[in-house]
Amino acid sequence: MKKLWLIAILILATECSFGQRDFEIAEQYFFDGKFTEAKMYYEKLSKEGFENEIYENYKTTLIQLNLEKDAETLIKRRLKQTKDATLHVDLGNLYSHFKHDKNAAEAYQTALDKTAPYRMPILELGQKFLEVNLYAWALKTYEKGKTFGKDGYTYSFEIAGVQGSLGNFLGMSEAYMDILKEDPSYLAQVETSLMQLVDFQDDDVRCNELKTLVLKRIQLEPSITIYSEFLAWFLMQRRDFNGAFIQLNALDKRNNENGNRLMNLAIQATNNEEYGVAKKCYDAVIAKGKASIFFQQASVKKLQTISLLLKKNEFTTADEFNALDIEYAAIQKDIVQANELAILKKDWAHLKTFYLNNSKDAEVLLKEALTLGGVNAKTLAEIKLELGDVLLFQNKIWEASLLFSQIELDFKDDVLGHEAKFRNAKISFYTGDFEWAQGQLDVLKASTSKLISNNALQLSLLITDNFNMDTIPLPMMQYARAELLAYQNQFALAFQTLDSITTAFPGHSLTDEILFTKANIYRKQGDFEKAVLLYTELVNIHFDGIYADDALFALAEIEEKHFKDLAKAQTQYERLLNDFPGSLFVIDARKRYRALKGEVQ
Repeated sequence: MKKLWLIAILILATECSFGQRDFEIAEQYFFDGKFTEAKMYYEKLSKEGFENEIYENYKTTLIQLNLEKDAETLIKRRLKQTKDATLHVDLGNLYSHFKHDKNAAEAYQTALDKTAPYRMPILELGQKFLEVNLYAWALKTYEKGKTFGKDGYTYSFEIAGVQGSLGNFLGMSEAYMDILKEDPSYLAQVETSLMQLVDFQDDDVRCNELKTLVLKRIQLEPSITIYSEFLAWFLMQRRDFNGAFIQLNALDKRNNENGNRLMNLAIQATNNEEYGVAKKCYDAVIAKGKASIFFQQASVKKLQTISLLLKKNEFTTADEFNALDIEYAAIQKDIVQANELAILKKDWAHLKTFYLNNSKDAEVLLKEALTLGGVNAKTLAEIKLELGDVLLFQNKIWEASLLFSQIELDFKDDVLGHEAKFRNAKISFYTGDFEWAQGQLDVLKASTSKLISNNALQLSLLITDNFNMDTIPLPMMQYARAELLAYQNQFALAFQTLDSITTAFPGHSLTDEILFTKANIYRKQGDFEKAVLLYTELVNIHFDGIYADDALFALAEIEEKHFKDLAKAQTQYERLLNDFPGSLFVIDARKRYRALKGEVQ
């Protein structure tokens, strides 16, 4: 008996060995595209019971050899063996390949009819259709599961994906809204998906479709608050921050929230220079009362926002800055959190120094802020930076430099340290130590802050173009002094110094820099006519200078905001975009250009 068992095992092993060898040969022929040879081996293997292993490649081989009936027999035999409904898709593909479209559609419908409405079989059939790019049939499969499903699965993600593949943006969006209704935690995922598919600034058609859809959902199902949250996000992408505020403020009140959504919206609005909306957000949070966890932060940031709004408006009067000064004084008593109080004093000091010409009181405020306990290290460094600016305004140059040096040392690898280093480089520039300034600026060109690196590059170019190439240092030293005087709001002395350069050194390479500085002073003083004349001269005559793009952007802003000549402003923004594509002003110029053209909704 043992010998018989051994013989049987040997025979079986031999057959398996031969079968494995035939399988490898068949596969090699198949992948080499030698389908006639492959068919011989697959046919043999099929008879020997290896159909599971060879089915896919054997089917493809028969189709490649145009053996329709043989392929049909193979698929039907497999169907009989396995009862797998997805094999009807194979049969449909076979019919489609040989142009039997009616038979193909019947086979696909059979696959759908024979698939039980449970999650796994529906997903398997849907995936089968997707593998052969039959998106419409995949959609029918998922819709069957959604309509007749027995296990509660909705197939919303699958439907969204297929609708997207079919180019049906509205259908895809409907599916995304279903997803949010089922599970609001998918909001970020849905937003990310839509950001990859929609240009929210330029694609008005899709944006209008999406907005209409969401508004209908809100109207039909007002209790589903995630729709309002999504709409607020959508409006922010469209730069409609006021619309976003209406949605989020309503949500905050309805859910009796703490104002966190409004605080986040205020930050985004501020980043987009929508200061009026940011102020609305902070007012809504402050209205919750002093017990609110965001009351003090909102109070401080509201004053920051008002300050930004006043500074942005070139027609702000002294009375308005004085009114803001009074608001700072009034709110101070309500701020007990050390860090928030320190920030308030820092901002207040900046207002007093540069807009109210009261640097003495500003210095007191900043020194008080530095003595507060519980203030974090970065806030303290920012206060020291502001104090350095105030000391420089007071012409206490070396005291300012010492403060900047301390910050640079304490925050060597941080943007704060880079900012302090740049301010020290400017002090070296103001005092005529151009070589030292140049060395610091060379380092700062690699700063991770684009603003700092750009400013460093611009000042470095100024030194290179007008000092390193000049054998007489006096003009550059006078210009640097004029820049310091302008910083200190000593405009009459600044003009005198600049005029002395053009008188003593007519046609000097500093001419464009002098024009730019004078134009900036006139603009700050509200004399826009003179500012425009100088900016225009700079752009037209010194087009290759380092301040040409700055002057062009300034011209566009003045035409837009002061003279209200929107057509001329649009032309200036367009010129900047075309002639200075690498300018730091490109992003803002493009946004304003599009707004003037009516492209931003």
